[in-house]
Amino acid sequence: QVQLVESGGGLVQAGSSLRLSCAASGRSISSYVMGWFRQAPGKEREFVATVGWSGAPRLYANSVKGRFTISRDNAKNTVYLQMNSLKPEDTSVYYCAASLVLEFSDSNSDSNKYNYWGQGTQVTVSS
Repeated sequence: QVQLVESGGGLVQAGSSLRLSCAASGRSISSYVMGWFRQAPGKEREFVATVGWSGAPRLYANSVKGRFTISRDNAKNTVYLQMNSLKPEDTSVYYCAASLVLEFSDSNSDSNKYNYWGQGTQVTVSS
């Protein structure tokens, strides 16, 4: 059992940057594949990025590849999402998630693979 709390969201201008944090408690995240997802009002939840147990490999949605970077610090029990060159279409609630999958694969983009979820942090990007 692990609890996840996201932070770092806010209102920013297009082209700016934000770094989201996901602080875990209850259990170490070292045994979990970690991921970020997002959901805009009226839209389905979509995959953003995922990272393996030791910080690699990493996968990204095509919409954020080259702009976002997922990383983890297992010693701090924290996962990060660095978001650069933000666009209005990035506006969403961003969710951190943890998965106990046995091995990393492309299927880690599937939200059904994740066992634990945070409550989300709002990111709003103005034009």
